[in-house]
Amino acid sequence: MGAYLPSSPAFILAFLFAIASLSVFPEVAFATSNHASVTRHYKFDIKLKNVTRLCHTKAIVTVNGKFPGPRIVAREGDRVIVKVVNHVSNNISIHWHGIRQLQSGWADGPSYITQCPIQTGQSYVYNFTIVGQRGTLFWHAHITWLRSTVYGPLIILPKHNASYPFAKPHKEVPIIFGEWWNADPEAVLQQALQTGAGPNVSDAYTFNGLPGPLYNCSQKDTFRLKVKPGKTYLLRLINAALNDELFFTIANHTFTIVETDAIYIKPVKTNILLLTPGQTTNILLKTKPEAPNATFFILAKPYFTGMGTFDNTTVAGILEYENPSDSSSTNSNNLPTFKPFLPPLNASITTSFVMNFTRKLRSLANAQFPANVPQTVQKKFFFTVGLGTSRCPKNQTCQGPTNSSKFAASINNFSFALPTTALLQTHFFGKSNGVYTTDFPSFPLHQFNYTGTPPNNTLVGNGTKAVVLPFNTSVEIVLQDTSILGAESHPLHLHGFNFYVVGQGFGNYDSNKDPAKYNLVDPVERNTVGVPAGGWVAIRFLADNPGVWLMHCHFDVHLSWGLRMAWVVQDGKLPNQKLPPPPSDLPKC
Repeated sequence: MGAYLPSSPAFILAFLFAIASLSVFPEVAFATSNHASVTRHYKFDIKLKNVTRLCHTKAIVTVNGKFPGPRIVAREGDRVIVKVVNHVSNNISIHWHGIRQLQSGWADGPSYITQCPIQTGQSYVYNFTIVGQRGTLFWHAHITWLRSTVYGPLIILPKHNASYPFAKPHKEVPIIFGEWWNADPEAVLQQALQTGAGPNVSDAYTFNGLPGPLYNCSQKDTFRLKVKPGKTYLLRLINAALNDELFFTIANHTFTIVETDAIYIKPVKTNILLLTPGQTTNILLKTKPEAPNATFFILAKPYFTGMGTFDNTTVAGILEYENPSDSSSTNSNNLPTFKPFLPPLNASITTSFVMNFTRKLRSLANAQFPANVPQTVQKKFFFTVGLGTSRCPKNQTCQGPTNSSKFAASINNFSFALPTTALLQTHFFGKSNGVYTTDFPSFPLHQFNYTGTPPNNTLVGNGTKAVVLPFNTSVEIVLQDTSILGAESHPLHLHGFNFYVVGQGFGNYDSNKDPAKYNLVDPVERNTVGVPAGGWVAIRFLADNPGVWLMHCHFDVHLSWGLRMAWVVQDGKLPNQKLPPPPSDLPKC
């Protein structure tokens, strides 16, 4: 797979310039070509950087000293090579969220699942090809809570000579939602795990790392979107927040959703949308035909369905119109700023709005972009997802639901215990004995009224368990929220696959009635789905990607409490259906 490098003087000069650029701008990619596709090279240096927000300066872990991190840009069909060098004391790994990683599971990134983490002073080269995907995704750290600062956009453009299924926009702008802690998120996590309590929450939400003017000492750290009248802008929205679903809106403007999780959808016109952590959405914003004498707030605030504390604040950016006919250059700070409506934080009407909103999202399902929904399934699973408790260690007082318990989270009442070595490596070399077992339950071992009165016993089991799937198995999973310690939504992310959201509803799933309501024609295709608070969602996918793949809640607090499990997809018979051997620089534990 080595790239063919032309030897013309022009190419050599361009190549030398690219190398020189990398020394100054390490995140800038240089590309080599083998005619049919391009190989794009990036360098990620994991380093500390002093950053100030909310009048608080602290050293944070970054990629190349940037917060958020650098933008990865490639085209469908390109090969991406990212060398990650760890210069900090923390272990690190990088996940390329939403990339299918077909036959490249060694590059997926979750620590102790597909690789051991990259230790201090070590490096690892992530090497993958983007197959059949185009749109907006993102990358982030996948160990402890380091993704609070280690994240960035991953933009996949269509192939050359391919176009969007909508008119070409005037400009494209990524907007990545995040969170800011004045405290060290790693210390917040460790304290929560030690005491068993819910963790402290962030101090602000951010757009592209900027909290905006609604926070104290943050006026200058405001994201500004400058637009021209009568133009269409493609906004690439990414929710990289750790623990919060976020509503998004722009005052006095509507927009059209055209993509979710890097999959084109039937256009949906709206003035508000919801993104769970891990979800991405592209919207088309058509600006007003004439520049108004005003500016407009761009807002995001949380949708919260749990019972604990949360960051009850709002991040604001500013939409500003350029007025070329106004030679006086009116200072936008002197213009009135319109503020949009956002739903109440936690109300039944808001939860109903969210359900209605998600049901509007449909695949294009046309000849060019078909919806290949499995019409029949070979393996069915019913997974309860929710919170629970674990016992407090002897001679210790905990701060969980009781002073003798800690908060925990589980799937089918099993909280996943991270191993001390990588599952993919043990699977590939046939050394899984003593590392993980393959008896993860397909259905709850103890049935109860999942969204009704919770059982008295809230203790969860603990172990490193996986489900084994033969190659190309068609799978259906019903994800059922539970009311144990309170019903709440859970954004479930599946590594290595996209899936179709064929059904959803409130209350307990009814296997006799609900499948008749499934949408098997044009369901939305995603990699992350919100399990409704007090409800269920059904997804289908084809297990056509050999390897070990994590499925987990993308609330990092729930992930840390164990709300995750692993799928082991066996090799197929053909060479292109088998996982190749690991790269020689795969990190060791």
